[in-house]
Amino acid sequence: GQALANAYSALQEGITTFDASAGGLGGCPYAKSATGNLATEDLVWMLDGLGVAHGVDLSALAQTSAWMAQELGRPSPSAVVRALTAG
Repeated sequence: GQALANAYSALQEGITTFDASAGGLGGCPYAKSATGNLATEDLVWMLDGLGVAHGVDLSALAQTSAWMAQELGRPSPSAVVRALTAG
């Protein structure tokens, strides 16, 4: 649950490359608490809010991630995906 905060902290220290996954998909089957990865949508939303250019179409990404969640039969772990595709 700290990935976005960690990315923000790293950004403040000058880090410019981050690892994230669409819809937060991933995790580790060997680590029970590793439920997924940083959702790219959440990272992009934060970068937008900070005025950091990134070249990602957030709307298209959120729609694709919502589709993936539907195909997997589970809700998206991304708060941004849930907010942008609610309705």
